[in-house]
Amino acid sequence: MRIGATIPNFKADTTKGPIDFYDWLGNSWCILFSHPADFTPVCTTELGRIAVHQGHFAKRNTKLLAHSVDDLKLHVDWVNDIKSYCLDIPGEFPYPIIADPKRELAVKFGMLDEKDKDNVDLAHTVRALFIISPDKKVRLTMHYPTSTGRNVDEILRCIDSLQLTDRLKVVATPANWEPGTKVMILPHVTEEDADKLFPRGIERVSMPSGKVYVRTTTDY
Repeated sequence: MRIGATIPNFKADTTKGPIDFYDWLGNSWCILFSHPADFTPVCTTELGRIAVHQGHFAKRNTKLLAHSVDDLKLHVDWVNDIKSYCLDIPGEFPYPIIADPKRELAVKFGMLDEKDKDNVDLAHTVRALFIISPDKKVRLTMHYPTSTGRNVDEILRCIDSLQLTDRLKVVATPANWEPGTKVMILPHVTEEDADKLFPRGIERVSMPSGKVYVRTTTDY
């Protein structure tokens, strides 16, 4: 699933009942993310921390959808462990976990490790993550090995960047960007248009090349 691809519709059993992905998504953004196996330590921390931050995702009109190749009964039992470990999860566990014991979605979305992808006994998913916009397009992907847990703040930062650049169209977010800090004005925007679009100020950086292409603003 490359960036810009349309994610195909699918039906799946989850801990919150069966879903038809397109119907379930509606007009929301989505984080679809896989984990290698239930009852594993790093995955427990990941799903727990994402659950704790569910309100932050909701504020961004973003739904959460986890995935594992384990079966539904194991998911339900594991959710109880996650809630016991992460005591600051408010109320019920907030998002569904897909059961994919036949690995059909794992194969379709390229979530399997190259080394073990053909071994039915060992072919657990890596930590794959897709940010999907309401038009069903894949906007960003992350793939981590099983040994490395994901950073929830980075996932939120990426959503903020995607939604901001969708809204403004003429900016991009630089390295280490955080909401409220400077954004970059895209090179194709003329100087005249840039001044009109960002009347509260633009910072232009002089380069040895003499080209003016590093322009930043906080006027957004």
